[in-house]
Amino acid sequence: MADAATPHVFASALKTFKTASGRQGKYWSLPELAKQFPNIAKLPVSIRIVLESVLRNCDGQKVAAEHVEQLANWQPTAERTEEIPFVVTRVVLQDFTGVPLLADLAAMRSTAKRLDKSPKTIEPLVPVDLVVDHSVMVDHYGTPQALDLNMKLEFSRNKERYQFMKWGMQAFDTFGVTPPGFGIVHQVNLEYLARGVYKSADDRADVATWYPDSLVGTDSHTTMINGVGVVGWGVGGIEAEAAMLGQPVYILTPDVVGFELTGQLREGVTATDLVLYVTQILRQEKVVGKFVEFFGPGAASIPVPDRATIGNMAPEYGATMGFFPVDEKTIAYFRGTGRTDEEIERLEAYYKAQGLFGMPAPGALNYTKTVKLDLSTVTPSLAGPKRPQDRIDLGHLSGRFTELYSKPNEANGFNQPADKLAVRHDIALDGKQVSIGNGDVLIAAITSCTNTSNPSVLLAAGLLAKKAVEAGLTVKPHVKTSLAPGSRIVTDYLQKTNLLPYLEKLGFYLAGYGCTTCIGNAGDLASEINDAITGNDLVCAAVLSGNRNFEARIHPNLKANFLASPPLVVAFAIAGNVTVDLMTQPVGKGTGGKDVYLGDIWPSAAEVDELLRFAMDAQAFRRNYEQIAANPGELWNSIKGVQGEVYDWPTSTYIAEPPFFEGFGMEPKATETGVTGARVMALFGDSITTDHISPAGSIKESSPAGQWLKAHGVGKADFNSYGSRRGNHEVMMRGTFANVRIKNLMLPAGADGSREEGGLTLFQPNGEKMYIYDAAMKYIEQGVPTVIFAGEEYGTGSSRDWAAKGTQLLGIKAVVARSFERIHRANLVGMGVLPLQFLGSDSWQGLNLKGDEKVDVVIPGELKPQRDDVKLVIESADGSRNEVTVRLRIDTPIEVEYYKHGGILPFVLRQLLQG
Repeated sequence: MADAATPHVFASALKTFKTASGRQGKYWSLPELAKQFPNIAKLPVSIRIVLESVLRNCDGQKVAAEHVEQLANWQPTAERTEEIPFVVTRVVLQDFTGVPLLADLAAMRSTAKRLDKSPKTIEPLVPVDLVVDHSVMVDHYGTPQALDLNMKLEFSRNKERYQFMKWGMQAFDTFGVTPPGFGIVHQVNLEYLARGVYKSADDRADVATWYPDSLVGTDSHTTMINGVGVVGWGVGGIEAEAAMLGQPVYILTPDVVGFELTGQLREGVTATDLVLYVTQILRQEKVVGKFVEFFGPGAASIPVPDRATIGNMAPEYGATMGFFPVDEKTIAYFRGTGRTDEEIERLEAYYKAQGLFGMPAPGALNYTKTVKLDLSTVTPSLAGPKRPQDRIDLGHLSGRFTELYSKPNEANGFNQPADKLAVRHDIALDGKQVSIGNGDVLIAAITSCTNTSNPSVLLAAGLLAKKAVEAGLTVKPHVKTSLAPGSRIVTDYLQKTNLLPYLEKLGFYLAGYGCTTCIGNAGDLASEINDAITGNDLVCAAVLSGNRNFEARIHPNLKANFLASPPLVVAFAIAGNVTVDLMTQPVGKGTGGKDVYLGDIWPSAAEVDELLRFAMDAQAFRRNYEQIAANPGELWNSIKGVQGEVYDWPTSTYIAEPPFFEGFGMEPKATETGVTGARVMALFGDSITTDHISPAGSIKESSPAGQWLKAHGVGKADFNSYGSRRGNHEVMMRGTFANVRIKNLMLPAGADGSREEGGLTLFQPNGEKMYIYDAAMKYIEQGVPTVIFAGEEYGTGSSRDWAAKGTQLLGIKAVVARSFERIHRANLVGMGVLPLQFLGSDSWQGLNLKGDEKVDVVIPGELKPQRDDVKLVIESADGSRNEVTVRLRIDTPIEVEYYKHGGILPFVLRQLLQG
């Protein structure tokens, strides 16, 4: 806000609105601003909400009058060169990304103390909520005790992390924690944290000024909140930190793709099926870096949980957001989830005053482009086996798996001889003979934020389980089944409808409330099963209701992973193999050996609708979330944290003071623009995700991280996951580029064309094969910088700050790719790593790179955003030289400043300490 002594440039836009019961509030009126800028009336709703923030925060410093003018005059197809300084209302964190962010804040306080500055200078300026949801693992399953046993293990493994969080709760005034066992961050955000409209905590005026909820979160699926008309998206922890500490989130003015929905879903089609269609369509439309805004009669008919499911998948279709405007369905959802009458009344009155209430009709607003989908054309689907955008009609799954089984890796296949497909192997498991083969479903998990709190699909799963049990169907003992809802409300309504016992009879016992299987916390399979898979090179499957299925994410030994609706997860657990065609073949044999088909047990829409009333019980929501403060649980209460303003960094393999402020001074050190004499660390193909780059999942004993933990007295049983150790850079840098499925194409192909997998490289100039971490340390010791070359979509996946932090700590100075994912590109800049993009059809393959070259990055003159005149000078091993021009993907002026300061964290810390 502008200083009281300096009149706001657009002061006339501050108006008053009234609620239905006569309460008054002030607001920065977009209809009033539209008198000066008539273009506003036709702007997409999402752009207008961002404009309100720019208008309200126009202080002549961080946000200037020209920023308001530029955004008010947004044109659908203009060239995008201007940046928006977007000040968000709040920040949400999950614990994997939240802990390193808290560690950075603690390190800033330690640095302030060392410089004799007040540690309290480092304080979040907006509300920050951390929801602990990523730490529970499915070690125990298929028993009534699974939840209790998994939570006890979670607390014993994560005690040091939880102590650190408790220190943060008492050290910072605006930092809150939702303890383990309440749900997934996105669902807690949707059901509880989001309040609709806000006023500043320090607003003491008789008539307060209100403004819309907006946020960034340290998980790419933060976009789930777009389902209730909230502008928000995932950022790296690095950007979130800056937002917490008063920096605007800087984004290039986006294109807005309008997605018109018409018609209605057919009988038997779920919200998950719709999402997989939307994901496939928008991925083909190439919406990376764009807002997607849904409108039309079909969008108006969709309830909020389905909207949230679509919004949640924005990272999978590549958009910044998948946004639904506020309308009657939003109000109904807020009422059903226990918000107060006063909050609901204010939300509706505010959005109506702004002219932002209601689902836009076709033609009402201007969009960059319009995409259409008739909901009646959607069919039951899955996605996989390696990417969420690869949708498969349910009836085509069997054929598709069979086809991919013997296709080469480059064609997304498994490169196996076709005659091995049907071969099965007998193993002994718990004293019983079990047969294991290709396509077997070994993990069936109702998991993840996408579906596990959507009542329509969860009630459908429960109803299908009921019909299956009544028909005499069972699940084979080697299928690892689990139910991990996004909210405790789910078990409440599954119990009220008496469906939980049927899920349990099929092995779907409650295993935890959190992101389990979808983030690699599936827990291990039995050693006999692992041995059968690895010994016979089997291609076995997981079927999960999640949103991510990248290679090695679910389990390192399961190569085929399919996303499906919760009822289909149950159906495939019973069928036991993905080569069973559920559209034509029986799901299994029931009582008396009778064939039971999917149609026999699939619930009707009427059956689901009849039970939906149990899912929207306002009193149940209020009772549940009151427990966060009143009764967080014995396990959480038993955790004792360090006290005081500054953390004392006790010895721990979980939490360590990060090295990003070593040698910090109030003036940035002069750094060379460009890179000289760099070696190539890796040559990567397309679709290298942050799952490949960032340390995630289990820690291999033989890996550099595993060896470091053993050297520090940690036994393999206590390794925990990379995610849980994100607060210790020693573990994380050793796990960067260590994914067991990553392929560094610098390593020569085998005689059959196959590629060695794992985080390996060839150390130059002698070409010795070693772990990327070990090579990085040798290069750093020799003072040799390194670079990475990659293909399309480098860095897609969850918003993992460690994908960028680890890259920086390994001494990698630049990444040259054909294209970048939005968050990862920004995070690389935020850590002082240069993102460079090939122009036109150029690629490292076209340059015939082998990996033994030396590379100079030459940036002529002053550092400026988005320059197309940066040169790569490549010297081959034989001494010949080649030059190629690339684009500098430092996209905005503020990113130039971040880079000059050595990254966003030193930049923000200098600002705060000078403040």
